[in-house]
Amino acid sequence: MDEKFKKPYDPAGTEARIYAAWETSGYFNPDNLPGDRTEPFSVVLPPPNVTGVLHLGHAYEDSLQDAVVRFERMRGKKTLWIPGTDSAAIATQSRVEKNLQKEEGKSRHDIGRDELVRRVREFAKASESTILSQVRRMGASLDWSRYAYTLDERRERAVATAFKRMYDAGLIYRGSRIVNWDPKGQTTISDDEIVYEERQDTLYYLKYGPFTIATARPETKFGDKWVVVHPDDERYAAFKDGQQIELEWIEGPITATVIKDAVIDREFGTGAMTITPAHDATDFEIAERHGLPKEQVIDEYGKLLPIAGEFAGMKIADARPKIVEKLRAKGLVAKEEPYTHNVATAERTGAIIEPQVKLQWFVDVNHPFTLEHSEIAGVASGAEITLKQLMRAAVEHGAVAMPQEGFRSAYFHWIDNLRDWCISRQIWFGHRIPVWYRGEEIAVGEAPSGEHWEQDPDVLDTWFSSALWTFSTLGWPEETADLETYHPTSFMSPAYEILPLWVARMILMAGFHLGQAPFKTVMIHGLVRDSKGRKFSKSLGNGIDPLEMIDKYGADALRMGLLVGSAIGHDIRFDEQKVKGYKHFANKLWNIARFVLENTNKESWSDKQRLQSEDFPYKNEMDRVAREVSEHLEGYRTYMAAEQLYHYVWHEFADKIIEESKGILNGPDETAKTDRRWLLAYLLSTCLKLLHPFMPFVTEEIYQSLPTKDSDYLMVAPWPVVE
Repeated sequence: MDEKFKKPYDPAGTEARIYAAWETSGYFNPDNLPGDRTEPFSVVLPPPNVTGVLHLGHAYEDSLQDAVVRFERMRGKKTLWIPGTDSAAIATQSRVEKNLQKEEGKSRHDIGRDELVRRVREFAKASESTILSQVRRMGASLDWSRYAYTLDERRERAVATAFKRMYDAGLIYRGSRIVNWDPKGQTTISDDEIVYEERQDTLYYLKYGPFTIATARPETKFGDKWVVVHPDDERYAAFKDGQQIELEWIEGPITATVIKDAVIDREFGTGAMTITPAHDATDFEIAERHGLPKEQVIDEYGKLLPIAGEFAGMKIADARPKIVEKLRAKGLVAKEEPYTHNVATAERTGAIIEPQVKLQWFVDVNHPFTLEHSEIAGVASGAEITLKQLMRAAVEHGAVAMPQEGFRSAYFHWIDNLRDWCISRQIWFGHRIPVWYRGEEIAVGEAPSGEHWEQDPDVLDTWFSSALWTFSTLGWPEETADLETYHPTSFMSPAYEILPLWVARMILMAGFHLGQAPFKTVMIHGLVRDSKGRKFSKSLGNGIDPLEMIDKYGADALRMGLLVGSAIGHDIRFDEQKVKGYKHFANKLWNIARFVLENTNKESWSDKQRLQSEDFPYKNEMDRVAREVSEHLEGYRTYMAAEQLYHYVWHEFADKIIEESKGILNGPDETAKTDRRWLLAYLLSTCLKLLHPFMPFVTEEIYQSLPTKDSDYLMVAPWPVVE
């Protein structure tokens, strides 16, 4: 028996050594796997931010996906798990700009675009090794030879190619539309990057001629020259569509026009509303339908423009009470009441979003195009279809299996309400929009030759590049062997918060560019919360560093603590005591191995002689567990598989079989001893294989000490197959 078993299991002295050995073996790369492997199984890692650090969400996601990947690798599949990181352009540039302001008292405009981008790239590169080393510490068996970064040269080419193909198909256009403007970050952001905060405000009921309108934003009302009511609202039946009325307003008398539109919510306020087309998405769409002008009232910095008269140049927070006071003085405030509502804020800067009509680049989700080729059931090659229809069909017809009905319904709801996707951002770090202008000329895709061409100053939404992730990481737009072999990928399991941000957009991009689904199955997982079910936050002081957990208890214990009892799709309550318990479990497994190795010999591990009848039930029980664990893993029920193994190893193998074995091995019956030794060897070998996807380090360390092995590493040993 190996001398190491005389001491307790030491994860700190084991895990780095084991991981280095796995990397050296080359087995993370499917091209190097032993045996004749033809069936592929591929996964792309949801790329963590290059400037981030490992958090418990990453730790859970990595553990879940690695368990699936290791299971499929041991089952003999040609298994590829692709690593990568995301530039997280807005967040990364914001970090560098804050440092620039703090350390040098300068803004990005002081140092210029080229210098800022150089500094951001340098900062990102310095942070890259940190997050990658942390992912390694979780035991993630990623093929590092295929590592990808959203801003590397190959992904740059993929982005430019995708942009041009979509532009040529009429799916990307430049136009003036309402967007979410972050006045602090000075950029647009998507609907899905908004954080809604519940706030207490005042709802003002204002007299608008014969109407009373309700608003929480009186500062936007200077340009309101239209009052909109529902065509079926009996309260306003006497007013005709297009009728003009004279009334007193903030800055004096105005002429207003009555508009009837079915979009109006008759239950909100008085059922009548004025519209501000330049500062509200619903108002903008009403204005588009009725051909109304869109006059800006608030500028890009959240200050009122000259249309606001005496309030021009004031910030919204300062202007609002003064405007209300003026309305009161004019007798135009009918009443005021407390108002609880959700306020849109920018995820990265915390600023209140100020909708603005701006000239931006958009993906048109309702424009029909001809699909060149399709492997998506229900969508024929050559069919005319829109991106919204394509995204729906991919899930509706099963090209993407989305077994969780709640998330499936949420996905369809998101598609049904999807507006054109604004893909331009007013920052400097990221994929610069591949469009050049020279007077009235425009070039798209690649930089044109000749002089006086100027590239569009904006960059693309980071989700545009990451939406290509399943196939850009496999070499697209080249027709590579990897792309042919591994796409569509087999499995994707991101958090539910990025179902619209990433999952839906990957389906959009793969559907258009390849006529394929990006993955065959998507299982949405929940968020990791503290033991009381609260989100982790600095203000609560409940943050937990997963690396500290690994240092204290080992990666195997953390993986089990995150996976066991965590039904996929549900939020996870993290409990350090649970992780501590699985450190004891790793020690229990180590002690089981010591007992078995002390009491068996080489013949015990190779002799397949018939067992005595009393030992058959134990082997049959082990085989039943192996079958059920395999079924759970095939159905991505990792939490059930891990829990079943824990109970079997601790309560059946350790508490019952080993305790009983002590008497048999000390008894006089040599045949019973021989059979029991074989049984113990069989059970330990089988348990190590079944546990390996969940606890890769301790199982590999034990496996390396077995008298006989069926592979040089447990990670490529054959999975137990029971007839």
